[in-house]
Amino acid sequence: MSDVSFDTLAVHQSQKQNNNFKTKASPIYQTSSFSFNDLDDLEGYFKGDTPYLYSRYGNPNTDELGAAVAALEGTEAGVATSSGMSAIMSGILAIVKQGDHIIACEDLYGGTYHLLDDELKNFGIEVTFVSFSNEKEVRAAIRPNTKLFYTESITNPFLRAENIPLFVKVAKEHNLFTIVDNTFATPYLLQPYKDGVDLVVHSATKYLGGHSDVSAGVIVGNKNLIGKVRQNLVSLGGNLSPFEAWLTCRGIKTLALRMEKQSANAQLVAESLVDNENVSKVFYPKSVSEQGNGAVVTVEIAPHCDVHSFFSSLGWIKIVPSLGGVETTVSYPLGSSHRNLPPETQEKLGINERVVRISIGIEKDQDIINQLQYAISKALKN
Repeated sequence: MSDVSFDTLAVHQSQKQNNNFKTKASPIYQTSSFSFNDLDDLEGYFKGDTPYLYSRYGNPNTDELGAAVAALEGTEAGVATSSGMSAIMSGILAIVKQGDHIIACEDLYGGTYHLLDDELKNFGIEVTFVSFSNEKEVRAAIRPNTKLFYTESITNPFLRAENIPLFVKVAKEHNLFTIVDNTFATPYLLQPYKDGVDLVVHSATKYLGGHSDVSAGVIVGNKNLIGKVRQNLVSLGGNLSPFEAWLTCRGIKTLALRMEKQSANAQLVAESLVDNENVSKVFYPKSVSEQGNGAVVTVEIAPHCDVHSFFSSLGWIKIVPSLGGVETTVSYPLGSSHRNLPPETQEKLGINERVVRISIGIEKDQDIINQLQYAISKALKN
């Protein structure tokens, strides 16, 4: 596609079209496998004459999703996966092996922390968690067998904006690979690959899909690494279904519109809570990009308030364990996303019983503010 804006590129994703006719919307290739005319035709797949054999190996809808996100991130190639976690795991296994060492930021999504801290031990892979806000601490953690730096562009749940150029600079000085989870920022705000990151992962369940009706992941990067990722997914069965890929591609068409509105709403919500005496802390990043600072606001309810009463008074705002849909929702990190972190890690990071993560939607900004202010007022202890 010619040089166009992000907004236009998001709408006009490349589509897998039949050679005989074209459709305005991509068709859904809801099939487990593809058929062949004869044995020579079948053999043609293995010679590269035809792209599809079995949907675990590849499907036009999943290929469309991988290519669409790769284009938005400015990378060479991309692959769709069954979830954000499978994207992370397949990316890691494309880089590290038994006996290797990973350095990860300590303020990660709880599911990722568990994967790195517990599951990778079964693969003989070591992981050290450090504060990526402290360059000396990061450098001090590097070992001879270190192969990978792992972080999030905007961390979960306290929304620290990663210094990606510095992160990449230190990695390249030591010939290390880098993976960044760009779920919270989306390519609308940040494109880490353009800063030198090797692989970028997304939980497409969140903003890429955008409507809370799909579970999916995407990983993008250079062709060589993505080729290894693709083979991992084929072997381990981390592929995405055609229909969920189709839904996610449909969601991406409105990504720019949604992120613009949700980020603007989030900025206003954060500002409205800063001076609220019933809120101890407001976490919202600054200077993420010219397009905005993201659509998540995290708060710590004041000690003199009852967090249970807050959650019980949210009205139309739903309590959910996820984020990124068009509707405003709240989650409870201590009781969901970061529940299984070691208690000492929870305490170090500040994840306590009063922390609330708010995913801002596309509703009227003042409606969101009014409902949150009402719930906070109801949390006051008698």
